[in-house]
Amino acid sequence: MSELRPRSELRSRSVARTGPKKAPQVQALARHGRLKKPSPWGSIAKIVAASLAVVMVSGAAVGAVAFDSIYGQRDTVTLVGETEGPPPQIGSYEGGFNILIAGSDTRAGQGGIGGTTEDASGELNDVNMILHVAADRQSAVAISFPRDMVMGIPECPSADGDYNKYYSTEALNTALSYGGLPCVAMTLSEFTGLDIQFAGIITFDGVIEMTNAIGGVDVCIDGPLIDDFTGINLPAAGTYNLQGWNALAFLRSRHGVGDGSDLTRISSQQVYLSSLVRTLKSSETLSDYKKLYNLADAAIANMQLSKGLADIPTMVSIALALKDIPLDRIQFVQYPGTTGGSGVYDGKVQPNQYLGDQMMDLVSSDQAFALEETTDGLGAILDPNAPVAEPAPEPTDGSTATPVEDLPVIDVRGTNAATYSCSVTNNY
Repeated sequence: MSELRPRSELRSRSVARTGPKKAPQVQALARHGRLKKPSPWGSIAKIVAASLAVVMVSGAAVGAVAFDSIYGQRDTVTLVGETEGPPPQIGSYEGGFNILIAGSDTRAGQGGIGGTTEDASGELNDVNMILHVAADRQSAVAISFPRDMVMGIPECPSADGDYNKYYSTEALNTALSYGGLPCVAMTLSEFTGLDIQFAGIITFDGVIEMTNAIGGVDVCIDGPLIDDFTGINLPAAGTYNLQGWNALAFLRSRHGVGDGSDLTRISSQQVYLSSLVRTLKSSETLSDYKKLYNLADAAIANMQLSKGLADIPTMVSIALALKDIPLDRIQFVQYPGTTGGSGVYDGKVQPNQYLGDQMMDLVSSDQAFALEETTDGLGAILDPNAPVAEPAPEPTDGSTATPVEDLPVIDVRGTNAATYSCSVTNNY
């Protein structure tokens, strides 16, 4: 592997490792408990970034190319309550719209990525994120739900047409094994009170293809990131352009970032997400029709989408709805929760309903908000080498938005797309 040369050194730290797995070359810039517990490196969050890319720009690509070639590849699923036939256009949804993006930990058909099928029992939804876009198209928020957060699993329809029993206290990541993507959507809809109109799920190889399609994302780390469980090997602090296998390994890494927990991993992933959005909203990316077509192609070929989301005109209108939202109004937040509980919360994440209800009240009412801290300081910190922020452009449609300083402030972990941040590495 050729030497990795970071674009900037944030700080120097020495690190000892024994026999780390080597990653492919990185372009430098620098949930009832009957299921077996998956291996620690199998249950991972790996799709968030690629999935957000789908809903943000896929439709825009299709308008510029002949899309029969990708339309025929669709693998769709019908959500509970979803009507047959073409859905209404996004613009007709009052109160905004919600898209669920989930990630499967399956090893089947993944070419050995993450281990073999014997390394895990069942298929779990280890990544769960709802993207809410406000009706006025002036704000959006992507809410990540920890995989081990305890909540009720509703009576979901199973593949054979029967309904599973209701479970009152299960980890969220078991929902997929009970009733597939529709059950994940039902679970989070009941938990949050949000209607979920669209949903998609992706696996390991889908992440690789999606990140290849976008051409990589610049990711900043505050020290060496060497995780033997995922194989990521970034030898020094700095900013690296990650795509394909390396992007997947970074998004999977838990032991190598923060305190080694899934909660700080989510914070680290949001470093990738915020950079991804900045990349997608850059004029160079949005004007590159070949890159956008490749993204749409990868999305439909590598994801299972709800019928509504796989509708090409809907994808187009989603992209159009999102493209003009200011970066500082695109929030990435984590549903608040705590660890260290007892009883049903032993080894799990207990939701903080007080803070969670505050946040969901704002989301459901389309109220933009600001975060008390723009990074959590545990899984992510501010990038000391961030470029000077440019003033946000004035809206072109004559609309006005509440100044950021006048928005309600909530105390949850997260960041926004305008914030340049670095993942905090963990020398385990």
